[in-house]
Amino acid sequence: MTDDRDIYSQLGVSSKKTEVHKAIKSLDKGLFPGAFCKIVKDIEDRSSHCSIFHSDGAGTKSSLAYMYFKETNDIDIFRNIVRDAIVMNIDDVLCVGATGNFFISNNIGRNAKLIPGDIISVIIDEYDKFCKKLTSFGLNTILCGGETADVGDIVRTILVDASVFTTMRRDMVINAENISKGDVIVGLASFGQASYEEEYNSGIGSNGLTLARHGVLNHEYYHKFPECYDHDIDEKLLFFGTYKLTDSLRNLNQTIGKALLSPTRTYTPIVLEVLNFYRDSIHGIIHNTGGGQTKALNFGRSIKYIKNNLFKIPKIFEVIQKSSEISWKEMYHVFNMGNRIEFFTDEETASEIVKIAKKYQVKAKIIGFCEKAPSKSVNQLQINSEFGSFNYYTHI
Repeated sequence: MTDDRDIYSQLGVSSKKTEVHKAIKSLDKGLFPGAFCKIVKDIEDRSSHCSIFHSDGAGTKSSLAYMYFKETNDIDIFRNIVRDAIVMNIDDVLCVGATGNFFISNNIGRNAKLIPGDIISVIIDEYDKFCKKLTSFGLNTILCGGETADVGDIVRTILVDASVFTTMRRDMVINAENISKGDVIVGLASFGQASYEEEYNSGIGSNGLTLARHGVLNHEYYHKFPECYDHDIDEKLLFFGTYKLTDSLRNLNQTIGKALLSPTRTYTPIVLEVLNFYRDSIHGIIHNTGGGQTKALNFGRSIKYIKNNLFKIPKIFEVIQKSSEISWKEMYHVFNMGNRIEFFTDEETASEIVKIAKKYQVKAKIIGFCEKAPSKSVNQLQINSEFGSFNYYTHI
């Protein structure tokens, strides 16, 4: 496989979501168009406050969890994708500085012939347990129920999503439009074992799993799990990797399956502490989800982002690249590659953020800085990595 084939798009996924951005181009961008999440007027119509309603999910990682369960009978693996669904919402909303009451609803779509009630019970139980864990971190979360739909005609296995609602004061919003020349970028590692995690986290998060599972897992799964792929896709693009789910990941006490299904790390305790002490010094917070290391391109005005001190990439991304033969440039465009939360601030505050992260056993460091882009209508990104220098840009 080569990157010239644009495998990700041939698998039916767009890392740029160009057509989505085009569809919403004419829609209202909310009160703070440059913020990481859309922010609208307060639900109680208070001029001093605003509201955020956000939805996301575990994506095709849920299909991978199904495969892993069928191979190992480990039903608790579904707890991981519940965490994915919640964290992909919570950590997004934290990026705009919201720290108040978070109301969470779940949405499960399943093929009832393949996903029995005991799996649904585990999933619903984990929504409750993980919300309580977030509350223990100091982020008050209220689980508001949800919907479980039997939609076998359109969902082959299972879909696990969540929605979050909260309000906050307008004067406390972190608006990424304020990212400016001279800011440094503090990256928080996506891998390792934080003090609040039960086991080692590979760092995979919940983005790029379509490419990861097809590029890593071998072709025997094409025949074994016909319910886990789009039959209109060319067979040679489906499960074209070299590994089985139960193969060991070299130098780590994890199987390939567990590494691919590591739950998306929440940075809730760290972000809450940073905002408590240094909110006024934070110009932007970016959650490297869709778009991977290029996510920041969508924020700021005429900024050239230079990332020249990234973490050594976690083992799972080496495995994905070697097995799939995707170019390193595309890898950085699809995956977080080792850090998922980025703070944009001054150097003094950056050093304090690194200290806070260290308290929670999460690696952190200054990974880059911001310059003014030559063009007023373009944001640029330069990644100087262990695998070469890569340049990206987007019109704003």
